[in-house]
Amino acid sequence: MCQLFYNFIINELLFLAINTNAFKIKLIDMKKLFLLILLFVLKLSAQETPVTWQFETKKVSDCEYDLIFKATVKEGWHLYSLKKTEGDGAPNPTVFKFTKSKDYELIGAVKESKTKTDFDKDLELTTIYHEHTGSFTQRIKLLSGGAIKITGKYEFQTCSKGVCVFPPPDKFQFDLQGSNTCATNIGTAATESLTLDTSSVANLPNTNMTVDTSKNVNQAQVSESNVTPTETKSECNPWDTLLIGLIAGFGAVLMPCIYSLIPLTVSFFLKQSGSRAKGIRNAVLYGLFIILIFDILTMGITVIFGPTALSNIATNTGLNIFFFLLFVVFALSFFGLFEITLPSAFANKLDAKADKGGIMGLFFMAATLVVVSFSCTAGFMGGLITAVAKGEGYLCPIVGFTGFGTGIALPFMLFAFFPSWLKNLPKSGGWMTTFKVVIAFIELALAIKFLANADNVNNWGFIKREVFIALWIGIFAMLSLYLLGTFRTSHDDPPSHLSVGRILFATISLSFTIYLIPGLWGAPLRLIASFPPPHHYSESPSGFGGHGTEGTTTASNSNTEEGKLEALRVVGPEGLMLFKDDYDNALKYSKLVNKPLFVDFTGNACVNCRLMENNIWSKPTVLKYLKNDVVIVSLYVDSKVDLPKAEQKEVFWFGKQRTLETYGEKWGYMQTTKYNSSSQPQYVIIDAAEKTISNGTKGTELDEAIFADWLAKGIGSYKK
Repeated sequence: MCQLFYNFIINELLFLAINTNAFKIKLIDMKKLFLLILLFVLKLSAQETPVTWQFETKKVSDCEYDLIFKATVKEGWHLYSLKKTEGDGAPNPTVFKFTKSKDYELIGAVKESKTKTDFDKDLELTTIYHEHTGSFTQRIKLLSGGAIKITGKYEFQTCSKGVCVFPPPDKFQFDLQGSNTCATNIGTAATESLTLDTSSVANLPNTNMTVDTSKNVNQAQVSESNVTPTETKSECNPWDTLLIGLIAGFGAVLMPCIYSLIPLTVSFFLKQSGSRAKGIRNAVLYGLFIILIFDILTMGITVIFGPTALSNIATNTGLNIFFFLLFVVFALSFFGLFEITLPSAFANKLDAKADKGGIMGLFFMAATLVVVSFSCTAGFMGGLITAVAKGEGYLCPIVGFTGFGTGIALPFMLFAFFPSWLKNLPKSGGWMTTFKVVIAFIELALAIKFLANADNVNNWGFIKREVFIALWIGIFAMLSLYLLGTFRTSHDDPPSHLSVGRILFATISLSFTIYLIPGLWGAPLRLIASFPPPHHYSESPSGFGGHGTEGTTTASNSNTEEGKLEALRVVGPEGLMLFKDDYDNALKYSKLVNKPLFVDFTGNACVNCRLMENNIWSKPTVLKYLKNDVVIVSLYVDSKVDLPKAEQKEVFWFGKQRTLETYGEKWGYMQTTKYNSSSQPQYVIIDAAEKTISNGTKGTELDEAIFADWLAKGIGSYKK
């Protein structure tokens, strides 16, 4: 605080001196004094976070304690849950990291208090968050006697009306007193340095706990209170999930092993039931039992493996690899290489029970259908699992598979209601084999997506952007050729002619293939923006062959200093070439090419940044300036990449001394101290001396003309 006050006084005295005649000191009137005080308050508030924290401990037993992190959130702001929201521009979750120690072990994961789930119209995502207050609890077990320090770091993001703040990671410390009892009951200490896997968050037991009188050194005051249990909520929209399940179910019905059974099964109900009314009743019960069986299977998975079993897919490397292999197996099966079936003895036993008749006979008849049709439905079920892998509860899986079972059961029930429709039912034939092969190609494409997820998370470098796009081009090109009859699989009948449906689908597939090709040269491919790896995770940052830089200057000699700096740029939004997290080289390059530096303070989880890039940067009046008249550097304030040790330094920031350890912290510190803001996006145009030449900075501005005018004035100032 003293350092801030000192800097402020020096700055303001210089300002007053420069703006007085011949540097003569004048008395400051009350109005100017008020303005100075206001400026001082604004400068300090730029470094305040809307969330304040207190730390408490609660004793559970002689050797077990609950460490409680209590957050107070300003009105109108949201502190986000431990559970990461999926989607482009999703906010960062709250994370707690505990330092390795032989003196204690963590019991389970961090639990959080009751959260709210709502659609954020600014972020355009359904988010899970805390407002006003929130608490996070980690239970620990002491493993030694004497004084024990429990230390670590926590980090979070908070947003209000589209404005987000990314405070730097902060340290915590709890001081506890161990005992000889704890030292003699040492278990296996899970004391590895922990980055919380928030997918494992479970409900916090609602138990009364005794308050320990020990306090940690961080001002925490112990209060007698219970931590409210986490309310398990799903991020899914039930109606959307039901629709996805229905579509998958209807798709499964078109597979040969189900489709061919419809007329036989319906005829059986109508003829064997004795009356049409009883036949309809039996068909309805048969359909309901199919739905029930799929729900039982889904409940079995979630009960055995936990309600978060399906929600780990997007972030778990093992699950991504598993689904990659699973989808490849399904695809090969649909191509006709082999057939996936459950043991025949199992199906025979179910069929024998179905022959007994009655309601239980109908149930086992439905179970028999589920078992014998597994080879056809397994691929659709695998795809559905990935689609309903949202949230921490049971709602998404149950609703999704209820829709799936309904999609399969509904045709049986409808044809029982209206048996005359059976005459118009298309006959089984080659079109069903064609459908299976089309699904096989789509599953191959999805398999590549799962493998790319695992590769991107671990930075293996196998499935970079160009490789992903090339694989999809190959898959959909082969699909187009197949639909046009260029080749057949082993179980295809030779087509006598190309049907209208095949021609239409071949046209769509071929058009999509052509659309993908420019992606190899750095095109954004907005139709599938969330599928391929990002532009910066590519083999050639300048686009395939170095041709992704329309409208930008390219050095003719890569051995020159200018050429070497250009080689450091990556492809950004709209194919723009920019420096990513490389401020120093961007500044050098701007001096060499005699262009102003356009500084873009952005974030991976900044939805307004993506909004500006997609809707304003892409406008012709803005794009021409960004391509031709400025050098762009994008600084990601939420980057977790560690700074080189030589660049890590101690600074006074957000009210205390901190060490800048990551690139995100470095850019966040620069933004708050130099440009008095901690929200993104923030744009500024500077010259070679790092002096701001734009008319102030610019944040989210959805008026194309205003933003273009701001750019033009900054560029004009540089040229003058």
